[in-house]
This record gives sequence, C-alpha cells and structure tokens, in this order.
Amino acid sequence: MSTEPASLRMVEVSGAEALWLLEGSTLGRLVYPLREVTVIRPGRHRWEYGRLVVRAPVQAAAVPLTATYQADEVRAATGTGWTVTVTGPAVVISDPNEVAHYRRTLTGWTYGPHDTIVRIHPQTVSGFRLARGTES
Repeated sequence: MSTEPASLRMVEVSGAEALWLLEGSTLGRLVYPLREVTVIRPGRHRWEYGRLVVRAPVQAAAVPLTATYQADEVRAATGTGWTVTVTGPAVVISDPNEVAHYRRTLTGWTYGPHDTIVRIHPQTVSGFRLARGTES
C-alpha cells in the first residue's frame, strides 16, 4: 500500500457536460483583448436558449466582436472541481426591455457606464474536471 497522496489530474469533459456545469453556476470571468492587453472582469451569467448572457463591469464600447467567458468551481482543500471556457461572437444587449430584465435577474457590481449585458454565441466550449486519482 502506497503512502504517497493521490495525484491531481485534469480530465476533459464533453461539451454537453461542460455546458451543464456552466448552467449550474452563476459567477465567472469575461475575458477579452483591449489594446494588446488581456482584460479580465468578473461576471454573473445565465445560460438561455443556447446563448450565454453575461453581466460584467465593462464599458459597452470595449466589448470586442469575440469574447471568452470562463467559470469554475475549485475546492482548494481537496484540489478538486471543474473549469469551463466558452468563446464566441459577443454582442452587447441594448434593447431597454432586455437590459432591464437582466439587471433584475443578474446581480451586478456596478451601475452606470460600466454595467454591461453581453450575449455570447458559443463557437467553442471546453471543460475539465479536476480530480484526484492515479494516472492511467
């Protein structure tokens, strides 16, 4: 019997499982390039009708044509959990009724010009489970 701790490993999950994990969470990060710098902002999200809706403290004019959103749940004590990344075309939601709806249903950090609702149409979805176990 080995006295070494079980190794940590990342196990890739299917796109369907990655979306299931994402749908069960509400907090993540909006990631996009801005003038040769990668910008990362906290976001609240909701998966609706095959699209990811994100509320983030970012100026609408700064949202690029393509954005990435990353969410995870990691249990530090055990080193287990999961991480999911979605990338695709991003559109700032400007319809006043939709904006009002998402401001009511997605908690934000700021209000005013840095409170933006973005819809990401996923083109790529990837996910990993973080697990303990022996390597195969």
